[in-house]
Amino acid sequence: MNRMNILAIGAHPDDIEFGCGGALVKYTDRGHRLSLLVMTEGGLGGDTALRTTEQEASNEVLGVEKIFWGGYQDTHIQVDKDVISKIEHVIGIVEPDFIFCHYPDDTHQDHRHLSQAVISATRYVRNVLFFEGPTTQNFNPQIFVDISSTLDRKIEALQAHRSQVGKTNIKGLTIVELARSTANFRGTQGRVKYAEAFASLRLFINI
Repeated sequence: MNRMNILAIGAHPDDIEFGCGGALVKYTDRGHRLSLLVMTEGGLGGDTALRTTEQEASNEVLGVEKIFWGGYQDTHIQVDKDVISKIEHVIGIVEPDFIFCHYPDDTHQDHRHLSQAVISATRYVRNVLFFEGPTTQNFNPQIFVDISSTLDRKIEALQAHRSQVGKTNIKGLTIVELARSTANFRGTQGRVKYAEAFASLRLFINI
């Protein structure tokens, strides 16, 4: 088996887990190499030391080999040369076969700006897929991954971010409940019980 290099890019700790955690576990279970690039430490959502510790605990669940931190302040990600160069630098190190990132239409400026920067930084990368999050808008996926066998581990990775579980801005709804219902909805669309859905910037099918 040829081991692939997978790179998932998120604006804050726990963004990646919600968007593509189930698919990432399927990759690592099959021996592929997973790296993360998290652009901020999520300082507006809590103590940064705690949030980085929570991310490290989640990494153990996902099977992450290496994590890169962008070093930007929460809500301060811009579409500029510095951000694009940071992403390009990590791409040069990881040499990814697949990249996962936020969908461009999102009400959170960090998610939206990061996605736009990724579009520039990945102009020579073959496979780039966008994932959805709680603040994504107008998401029209074409690709579905059955995560029925890995949903529990996706939830475990989200629960590792203990300080964030209740922070959905929807009264009485936890991030775990939201992730499970989203997986059920996308699964119905994909004709399985639970799925993650993706929109493609670029996707090669090898025949």
